[in-house]
Amino acid sequence: MFNRIAVFRAELGLSRKDLATRIGVNPQTIGCLERDDYAPSLELGLKIARVFSTPVEEVFSLEPFPRLIPIFRQAETR
Repeated sequence: MFNRIAVFRAELGLSRKDLATRIGVNPQTIGCLERDDYAPSLELGLKIARVFSTPVEEVFSLEPFPRLIPIFRQAETR
C-alpha cells in the first residue's frame, strides 16, 4: 500500500506526534505508516483522511502515486 501521509502532514505543518494525537495512536505508528512498514486498518485510514479533510483515496492507494515534481513543473509553465 502506498500513502502520502508525509506530504499532507508537511502541507498542514503537522508533526508525527501532532497527527498521532489527533487520531489516537502512538507517533511511532505514523512513522511506520509513512515508511510503508504497516498497512492501516480501514478505521485508521479514514481517521487520517478526516484530519487532512480529503478523501481516503487521496492519502492511500494500492498503486504508486504519480511523482509530484513533474506535476508542479507542468503547472508552472501554464
